[in-house]
Amino acid sequence: MPNSDMTDFSSPVEHYVVKQLGWLRASVLGANDGILSTSSLMIGVASAHGSTNSILIAGLSGLIAGAMSMAAGEYVSVSSQYDMEQADVAREHAELLANPHAEKKELAEIYVERGLDRALAIQVADQLMKHNALEAHMRDELGLSDALAARPFQAALASAASFSGGAIIPFLTALLSPTYLINIIMSLVSILGLAVLGMVGAHIGGANVPKAALRVTFCGALAMIATAAIGSFFGTHVA
Repeated sequence: MPNSDMTDFSSPVEHYVVKQLGWLRASVLGANDGILSTSSLMIGVASAHGSTNSILIAGLSGLIAGAMSMAAGEYVSVSSQYDMEQADVAREHAELLANPHAEKKELAEIYVERGLDRALAIQVADQLMKHNALEAHMRDELGLSDALAARPFQAALASAASFSGGAIIPFLTALLSPTYLINIIMSLVSILGLAVLGMVGAHIGGANVPKAALRVTFCGALAMIATAAIGSFFGTHVA
């Protein structure tokens, strides 16, 4: 019979949100923007008494333009981050070649500040420097790792795909709805989509699910009301 007091040293499987932040941020923001901006645009055109074709053209144009804009913006932003990271790595590599002893002392001081006694910190720094000096400094001095590294193409594709996935919801809703009910059905479906998206994002990120859903639906409803009001005003007063 196994000893119940025996310590179990098996490693538990742990999932950390930080490893998911790159794609999660781009995907959630992209889908949210896709639903909200496209539905608001189409609601504005519908409120201005636009034809079904005009509403669909506006939605399709918004989908394409928004996806391209999200991809370009994310690519430029993450590329800048990547360039700065690579510059820091190159600088650190040069410093390691020029003065490895000083760099080892610097690494040891980091471990001392984290709670190790100085003798152990020096020993840890020495072992890590022998194993892979640049990797140790990237991780512990610069805070860089493979899990958190900037990936411009991945971020751009995730943004474009998620925006398109969100934007297609109000577009298909308008396509399948009777003309006189487009605004009502599209508003309800879009708000429902925003709520689901908010709940999924909050669940994955470990945040408060009801609060996240309420926040995103409230902001989405305000945007739709604003564009409907503007569309109605111009549709009524502009020949």
